[in-house]
Amino acid sequence: MILLSIDIQKGITDARLYNYESFVKNSQLLIDAARKKGVEVIHFQHDDGPGTGFSAGDEDFEIAPVVAPLKNEKRFVKNINSCFGNKDFEKYLAQINEKELMIIGLQTNFCIDATVKSAFERGFTVIVPQGANSTFDNAYMNKETTYKYYNEMMWPKRFAKCVALEEALAMLKR
Repeated sequence: MILLSIDIQKGITDARLYNYESFVKNSQLLIDAARKKGVEVIHFQHDDGPGTGFSAGDEDFEIAPVVAPLKNEKRFVKNINSCFGNKDFEKYLAQINEKELMIIGLQTNFCIDATVKSAFERGFTVIVPQGANSTFDNAYMNKETTYKYYNEMMWPKRFAKCVALEEALAMLKR
């Protein structure tokens, strides 16, 4: 199994997120558990392009200190929602022949959803721990409804195993 920490970046990791404090705490618990058990943690950063304020070299682009990568952990940059848009990441997964991904991060309705579905379409077993992804209010749904729509209706029994935090932690310890 590999733990993907997606887009937990300075510019969007703040109190505007649904269940912000729980999201941060749960993400930290999962990353710490993975590290202790030798499960690889891979970090992703979304790059909106030069001049957007959310690109390489911009403060908001940097990974939030609450989940700062260790020096030996891989980082990949992507410029589309799905992590699979980064071909180096896809090549890396093919090289190590890993077929189980635990996915945490931001935002539920953008990069997390796109990565969950892309991974599923490529034959990966996808695990989404409860409370370890989040999002903001949008023009169509508030952040709580958006979170629940994906985590409780869209992904379970279709694209991912959506599991309680305790179960996810136990999965990392096997």
